[in-house]
Amino acid sequence: MPRLFKTALVATLLAASLSGCIVEPPHRPHRPPPMVEVVPVMPAPGYHWVAGHYRWQANQWVWMPGHWRAY
Repeated sequence: MPRLFKTALVATLLAASLSGCIVEPPHRPHRPPPMVEVVPVMPAPGYHWVAGHYRWQANQWVWMPGHWRAY
């Protein structure tokens, strides 16, 4: 058989064998319950409170504290 045909056959068989691989997404643990926050006094009229939340960061859940935001 010609060398090009053998190379193409090997490449095709390799690609076909790897196509059956299943890569499972990483498993995240359940999000912890929200933390209790004490809402500080509004800094000025026209602000609204953005509640704290958990964010997936560096392979763990990290708490992002709440803050006041101007409209």
